[in-house]
Amino acid sequence: MPTTAVLTDRERAAVQAYLRLLNTVAAAYDGEVRVVPASVLAEAEEALGRAGLTGNEEEFFRLVRGWCP
Repeated sequence: MPTTAVLTDRERAAVQAYLRLLNTVAAAYDGEVRVVPASVLAEAEEALGRAGLTGNEEEFFRLVRGWCP
């Protein structure tokens, strides 16, 4: 049985920013968006930094899987 991760506010913000980035990229592949706005990528990078997850992809993706399997 999967467990739900309990995220800090900063970790949650990082996961949410990453999911927004994924949705924007998916929309680009569907032809809805021509280019991924730099602001969306910057938001994800800043959120990762604030959460202390820059360079720690293993931990970050563990949080993503735990929050939205």
